[in-house]
Amino acid sequence: MSTEIGKFKEGSPMASALRMERMPHIWCPGCGIGSEVNSFAEAVKRSGIDPRKLVVVSGIGCTGRVAGYVNFDSIHTTHGRAIPVATGVKLANPELTVVVFSGEGDLTGIGGNHLIHAARRNMDLVVICNNNFTYGMTGGQVTPTTPTSAIASTTPYGNYEYPFSLPFLVDAAGATYIARWTSMHSRNVTQSIEEALLRKGFSFIEVISPCTTLYLRRNRLGDGVDMLQHYQENTILKHGCDTRETAIDFQGKIVIGKFVDKDKPTYLEGVDKCCVKLVGDDYQLYGKTIPEREAEEKAEKERIAARRAAMQAEAQAEAVSAKPRKTSAPTAAVKKASAKAAKTKFQSKVMPAKQALAGTKKAPAKAAAAPKAAKKTAAKAPAKTVKKVAAKAPAKAVAKKAATAKKAAPKPAAKVVAKKAAAKKPVAKKAAAKAPAKKIR
Repeated sequence: MSTEIGKFKEGSPMASALRMERMPHIWCPGCGIGSEVNSFAEAVKRSGIDPRKLVVVSGIGCTGRVAGYVNFDSIHTTHGRAIPVATGVKLANPELTVVVFSGEGDLTGIGGNHLIHAARRNMDLVVICNNNFTYGMTGGQVTPTTPTSAIASTTPYGNYEYPFSLPFLVDAAGATYIARWTSMHSRNVTQSIEEALLRKGFSFIEVISPCTTLYLRRNRLGDGVDMLQHYQENTILKHGCDTRETAIDFQGKIVIGKFVDKDKPTYLEGVDKCCVKLVGDDYQLYGKTIPEREAEEKAEKERIAARRAAMQAEAQAEAVSAKPRKTSAPTAAVKKASAKAAKTKFQSKVMPAKQALAGTKKAPAKAAAAPKAAKKTAAKAPAKTVKKVAAKAPAKAVAKKAATAKKAAPKPAAKVVAKKAAAKKPVAKKAAAKAPAKKIR
């Protein structure tokens, strides 16, 4: 059994992004944090950023355990202090990409003051907030986002407090990128995280997620699958929606989408601008002049673009190799056209010969039109064989063909038809003699 688990860990597509030696994780069945981590790892891969320059910071709680599972430089810090720790990392080394991955209790409860001030300063951070409306690790208490009337361990008769609308909160504080999805919308989560990793400024991504063990059980909402079904049926996609309209009621509609995406100077850019104004051109940040930093940023963007292109090419190659080999549409079309051309050539050369043979028996020109089987026989056999087949045909078949031809064509005089057929006979014989050779070639 241990050998099978080892093989699974080695062959997992997440092996490069997760610390597989720490698997399996602690999250409950049906919890949405696992799918969020998967989306995060996929976004890091797609973005093309250097994993060696990525730092993940988490607080306390179920989501806070993310820092211990990702295979990047990470910090599992104290309750509510994920954002100030991440701020210190960014100020100490601005070249790093810093991501805060934590829950709504940690970020908006005890850490709420740090959240609004990081957004106000437009600190260059990516904050991913898992919102499951409860303190999942510490007993299921009410959080700043628990909907009104929802049951929690500290509100057994229903929550009577007004909850935060997180997009509205961070928008009012000054965040420059705000999006909300559910754990069911994995692709959208991946896309939003990828966009946030490649931009500057304070980016906030809220992911609504089920807590099956506490929140769903206490409120009798079923299991994780039931909640995903609820997300599918009760989410409303509104890109650019006014964040004042993003409040969530208990089991009500959930507005999702990308609400804010704007540019304004980051905290470090404001510091640089102020210092350059005071000190002048002699001002240097960490031993680098402004032109040097701009050149490095340009080179880094080019490197990221090349890395992303290589990743996309690799993904396309894997997709092509995974598909079963089939005849391509152009090849099939060419074969069909060739077959049609061959059939037309056969009809143009063999049919006059058959008409000539029918004419020698004083039958109308179109009376000897053979069925499909006779056409194949005429194509494969020489002219003499065609004559024998025509000679041995039963009288009833000849009569039937003659009747069909009479309906399809006008009835010219027998003598005129015989003369025309006799005149065309040498040419038709010659064409019939050449038909098999053309077919073989």
